[in-house]
Amino acid sequence: MCGIVASVSNKDVVNILISGLHKLEYRGYDSSGIATLNNNKISLIKTSGKVEALEKTINGNCKGQIGIAHTRWATHGEPSEKNAHPHQVEDIVIVHNGIIENYESLKENFSDLKSDTDSEIIAHLIQKKLSEKNNLLEAVLAVSQKLQGTYALAVLDKNNPKEIAFAKKGSPLIIGIGENENFLASDTHALIEHTKDFIYLEDGDHGKIFESGYFICDPSGKELSREVMQSKLSLQSTEIGEYSHFMQKEIYEQPDAILEAFQGRIVEGKVPIEILGPNALTILQSFKFVQIVACGTSYHAALIMKHWLDKLAGIPSHAEVASEFRYRQHAVQDDTLFITISQSGETADTLAALKEIKKDPRYISTLSICNVPESSLSRESDVTVFTNAGPEVGVASTKAFTSQLTTLMLIVIALGKNFLIDEKLEEELCAQLQSLPEKVKAILKLDSQIAELAKKFSDKEHALFLGRGSHFPIAREGALKLKEISYIHAEAYPAGELKHGPLALVDERMPVVAVAPNNITLEKLKSNLEEVKARGGKLYIFADKRANFKSDEIIEVFEIDAPQNPVAPILFTVPLQLLAYHCALIKGTNVDQPRNLAKSVTVE
Repeated sequence: MCGIVASVSNKDVVNILISGLHKLEYRGYDSSGIATLNNNKISLIKTSGKVEALEKTINGNCKGQIGIAHTRWATHGEPSEKNAHPHQVEDIVIVHNGIIENYESLKENFSDLKSDTDSEIIAHLIQKKLSEKNNLLEAVLAVSQKLQGTYALAVLDKNNPKEIAFAKKGSPLIIGIGENENFLASDTHALIEHTKDFIYLEDGDHGKIFESGYFICDPSGKELSREVMQSKLSLQSTEIGEYSHFMQKEIYEQPDAILEAFQGRIVEGKVPIEILGPNALTILQSFKFVQIVACGTSYHAALIMKHWLDKLAGIPSHAEVASEFRYRQHAVQDDTLFITISQSGETADTLAALKEIKKDPRYISTLSICNVPESSLSRESDVTVFTNAGPEVGVASTKAFTSQLTTLMLIVIALGKNFLIDEKLEEELCAQLQSLPEKVKAILKLDSQIAELAKKFSDKEHALFLGRGSHFPIAREGALKLKEISYIHAEAYPAGELKHGPLALVDERMPVVAVAPNNITLEKLKSNLEEVKARGGKLYIFADKRANFKSDEIIEVFEIDAPQNPVAPILFTVPLQLLAYHCALIKGTNVDQPRNLAKSVTVE
């Protein structure tokens, strides 16, 4: 999680570092700090809270042409000034993203620790090693061999005023290449206003940046060559524009994001297998089973993909949370296709699961779906399909999710051609996807109505969300969104499970939200909702306009145009996003940066 930015330049770097931290806050915002070196003096300033607090504290008291900075998502040690990064030990200052798993044993040799973090020990080790080697990079190389866990490191040394050393293992880190200046950062967002040229470092990479260039080596110190890539990210795409929040902006960007997900991938009503990549046909034609792993919102997308694979394509499949999959003994069928889904492509558990299964010959190939072309996941996979959603800054995922679902349907169609998806069904599914942008635009017009609903909802402490079939994961996603940004406790259940326990919670204080498509389970769902009504529960139903629900004193119905077809779950997602957003507005929470959360979960 955490965000790192560093720079060596021919000009003052403070504004570069602070601007970079603001753009990296979605990775963590419990505390922040900055360290610069000027006239052989280290200036170190740290604050608890967000980067805005750091910026006010600096107030011109920090300058230099070399510096490192950090915004923190707390793992070891509470959010506080003493636990904020950078950490300084004598002449060494470090920032760290990751988790050092063996820090308890490492810290036994040091009695003067000032923080509760696992990161501070790195600064102590480098300072001690530097006294022996008198070479910063060599000291970092030696210390990294002692560290177990994950790390992206940037290291500043008072006695080496023209370079910053770095190391990477398991946590993202990039080099930005400028003119008479070079940078380090957790991702391109931090640096896009300064450069378009980046090197995406790989695990085991060490090195240093300096004003005129950079040096990269392996753990033994042998120089490495890494490709310089040009980012397609634009500065405009990361700015909020006319909207009040990034989440609001990203909800309203969904018609265009969905269009981008399928544009160019549907050709004359067909989905060519080539959309999966030039080698896809060779790689993917022999699989017999699909294993999907993901986390959070991406896991909800995985559950829907499983429904589609089973029902439409007749492809046996299983979806599982990546953190559970990694530590479970499981039987694997021969010729299994392993699919990973991640918005960032850096989700630690998902990435670790992918790396682990590559050793197992029963997995025939790996396919990843993510939104970031330069991500670790895309580099580790045999085949990668990008969702093309564009940058998503709000921590609670919106457009990335609906773009994922759109992309996953394309993949189901492509994979299913060797199974049950014939030409007619392929054309029908493609037409349904192509109808989505306009239908989402129509649903967004319910915004004001849902804002009124939120007024009735926002003072509640708990909520139930119900759905059936492929719409149950949408109910789960709706509950998750409400939890994430409004802090209202919400749980989702398959509607048929209501009488097996959750019904005990239903009374006039427990709102129940139902997702009601006009499909074969509609009558069963209506019966389930009658059980709620009979107990005095208040029902809020998001229903297809053909489902014939009527509002009364207990039931409030919101009609949307979501025809009975497989892509309907994508449409039902949008009003639930709006409900969560408006509840958060009323409650006054931080919509884009909800407490205790971060956008990219790069630690286990």
